[in-house]
Amino acid sequence: MSTLKGIVSMLLLVLSTLFWAVPLYALALLKLMAPTQGLRTRLLQGLNNIALAWIGTNLWWIKHWLKPRLEVHLPDGLSPEQWWLVIVNHRSWTDIFMLQLALHRRIPMPRFFMKRELIWVPVIGLAWWALEFPFMRRYKRDRLERNPRLARRDREATRLLCARAQQMPMAIYNFVEGTRYSVAKHEAQASPYRHLLKPKAGGTAQVVSLLGKRLSGVLDVTLIYTREHPNFWDFLCGRETPVALHARRLELPSWMHDGDYHRDPQYKERFQTWLNALWQEKDHTLTSSR
Repeated sequence: MSTLKGIVSMLLLVLSTLFWAVPLYALALLKLMAPTQGLRTRLLQGLNNIALAWIGTNLWWIKHWLKPRLEVHLPDGLSPEQWWLVIVNHRSWTDIFMLQLALHRRIPMPRFFMKRELIWVPVIGLAWWALEFPFMRRYKRDRLERNPRLARRDREATRLLCARAQQMPMAIYNFVEGTRYSVAKHEAQASPYRHLLKPKAGGTAQVVSLLGKRLSGVLDVTLIYTREHPNFWDFLCGRETPVALHARRLELPSWMHDGDYHRDPQYKERFQTWLNALWQEKDHTLTSSR
């Protein structure tokens, strides 16, 4: 029975995607042909509204069909008219739907840092591109050492995202581990955390630097799964065990606005230390919840 539920869930997800992709693609084509930046910005706002409706449609059937057991703890003062940087641990594709269930229309339309390979995902890859999600290239360390200019491509994608964020409220989501947690990845990294991979500070630091005081704050989100190894198919089948989402609002220290992560070694070390401390607290929260 749960497998049948998963098949129906996948069908609902596909139908919702195809339905909302039609107006989204039409507006994206108009945006591509728009002669002025002002018009392109207004059309992007229209694309955001379509995407929010798309998310709302998915959340409606998820709540009524899958009935996920999600315990949510959010800080006061959230608003869709403000700018937010959301940092969160990453366990499964289910994470995205848990975040949407908790934060949809409480903060602005989300933008995720995404692996560039995901642009080739049928239908939604092009939708993410039209919505100007930043697609990031992932290079191995030895390749970056041979050609440091490759790292500038990701920084340029982040810069363009933040430039757009200056024009309208935006919530930028960053899975700072860079990939979903697995035991194999944890061991390969020799991660010092029990339940987390090592956090990567570069993207977070650049968003803070480029948006500066426009940011209303950082939402530090911890997703806690009862299941040791959650997966998206189990979620679609309605087999996901209870999940807790804890978010806290962090004010940015004043020193963060005045440094250059990529050129100032002392600032880079200080920022990484700050993020490592957050990750240590998050790891403690995950450990105590077991």
